[in-house]
Amino acid sequence: MKLKNTLLIALLAVICSANSLATQAKVCMPNDMDAVKPSKHDRTVRFATFNAFLNRNTAGQLITDLQDTSNSQISAVAEIIQRTRPDVLLLNEFDFDENGEAIALFQDNFLSLPQNGQKPIHYPHIYLAPSNTGIPSGLDFDNDGSTSGPGDAFGFGFFPGQFAMVLLSRYPIADRKVRTFQKFLWKDMPGALLPDDAETTEPNDYYSKEELAEFRLSSKSHWDIPIYINKRIVHILAAHPTPPVFDGPEDRNGKRNHDEIRFWADYVKGRYSSRYIVDDHGRRGGLNRWSRFVILGDYNADPNDGDSTNNAITQLLKNPTIDASIAPASLGGFEDAENEGQLNDIHLGNAALDTADFNPANPGNLRVDYVLPSKFGLSPVCGGIFWPTTKDESRYLVGDGFPVVSSDHHLVWLDIIVR
Repeated sequence: MKLKNTLLIALLAVICSANSLATQAKVCMPNDMDAVKPSKHDRTVRFATFNAFLNRNTAGQLITDLQDTSNSQISAVAEIIQRTRPDVLLLNEFDFDENGEAIALFQDNFLSLPQNGQKPIHYPHIYLAPSNTGIPSGLDFDNDGSTSGPGDAFGFGFFPGQFAMVLLSRYPIADRKVRTFQKFLWKDMPGALLPDDAETTEPNDYYSKEELAEFRLSSKSHWDIPIYINKRIVHILAAHPTPPVFDGPEDRNGKRNHDEIRFWADYVKGRYSSRYIVDDHGRRGGLNRWSRFVILGDYNADPNDGDSTNNAITQLLKNPTIDASIAPASLGGFEDAENEGQLNDIHLGNAALDTADFNPANPGNLRVDYVLPSKFGLSPVCGGIFWPTTKDESRYLVGDGFPVVSSDHHLVWLDIIVR
């Protein structure tokens, strides 16, 4: 039976006053976002990730849509950003174009214009780079007898750059120190969970040796983007691992998702764990244990529910170098799970931590988007998920799931003191 709104709020207040048993983290759900807005006079910085659903079915369509300032979906995405006002923001599912025309249009035609009376926001520093999505491999990765489908690209996509990502920042980017790992091969990860063809006696042979010689680990890319904040370097570690579904008993997507997440887990642990890693310019290794970093992105993995392989996201949530002590939450996510029910009713995780509004029949709402700072040099303060309740005046920006008003994901933010 659905809870009345007053009972819902009271119950959630109890839940959010204690540590989450599922995450062993303090649930953080500020009632007033302005009350915890970072002051420009202190060292608190707002980091955010948003799978903004700014992907389109054909190449160039996003650029066309961005030329129309009345586009309701893009306007809703921009208004959410203006309301939450992140200082550093990763956008997942933003189609890539080499000249950066799309992100320039998004800034000029949407973020720089007031959306429903909201204050414009400007990001002077942008990072974008190619994504593996839609880049033809010339190989039959999905074993369907063809080498030209979206499943045969280095990352699933119908055209190069579909479902890509872009970083927006108020702070300068150390451009010459950026590292990308777009071309790192999956087989070069020690102990990789390479999928197996159960019909043969050979292990880990779903992909042929010829295919493994070309198969890239990143379904989009992995980026290490150093930015200068308060005279400190903070590494933004950005990625968007493949969903762990849409495969067969070999679990090729689930295992790839696991190892895409493991990549960052190894990258931040220190020299021994990361010595196998090589970036796109041939530089070896990861971060030292005294580096400041923030992991951002849609990782398509929930710590309690969904279809991830070997509880993949715990590689980050329980990583000794990562501070996962604060878990952003929302009233809207809790209410939505209660109202929609179905698979949400048997989920083990705290619905207040969910970040994506998926089909309630399967998989239900999930926590898949993360802002995770390093233990060294950074101190998380509080955060939230932009998921208004049905009683909130900004509910029109998220709707009831389908059709999608802005995105099926919700912006997740965390205020962090840079020490």
